[in-house]
Amino acid sequence: NRKQMMMENFNGTSEDYFILLSFSNWPHLEVVLFVLILVFYLMTLIGNMFIIVLSYLDSHLHTPMYSFLSNLSFLDLCYTTSSLPQLLVNLWGSEKTISYAGCMVQLYFVLALGATECILLVVMSYDRYAAVCRPLHYTVLMHPGFCHLLAVASWLTLMVTSSVFVPVRLILIFTSYGAIARAVLRMQSTIGLQKIFRTCGAHLMVVSLFFIPVMCIYLQPSTENSQDR
Repeated sequence: NRKQMMMENFNGTSEDYFILLSFSNWPHLEVVLFVLILVFYLMTLIGNMFIIVLSYLDSHLHTPMYSFLSNLSFLDLCYTTSSLPQLLVNLWGSEKTISYAGCMVQLYFVLALGATECILLVVMSYDRYAAVCRPLHYTVLMHPGFCHLLAVASWLTLMVTSSVFVPVRLILIFTSYGAIARAVLRMQSTIGLQKIFRTCGAHLMVVSLFFIPVMCIYLQPSTENSQDR
């Protein structure tokens, strides 16, 4: 068929484009994966748009935490849209190619937005540190002007520092939560512990969901069946 001819003639690449073999060895999975990824992509779009609109409309949510959360939601919209539509096209149709220019543009935005999310998660961990460990100084430490500056800085670092400072960002997050953990251990009040869990639990889950899969993917040793895995 056409796909086999393309694979035999070009062996995965051509002069003008890449051939995306992806799940070609398991064609029966492509429709299933298309449906699953499409559902989760739509859930991601709707959920993040809901967070952004709600944070804007509800005056009670005009706080540093929800300001950063709105930035994170918008970032996730951009991050997923930079790669998933192309994946869905390749899973659904017979067209399994992407141009060199298109590949480079997609690669830039995936890396740049991924680096931005790392920085934004660091900023959010500092916000949670200030809320838990410096509650009396929180409004001074996280005043609106400083929060906007941190958000803008997260968007402007992008890919320039992605390869150098990724471990540093993870260390900064751990440092913030280390200070929070010490504050928790000194607490005797159950109500206070519940408040801290509500304050930090969601962010800690996001950090785990972001960094653990990344470390599993990029730090595992290369093996002969790595493509199948």
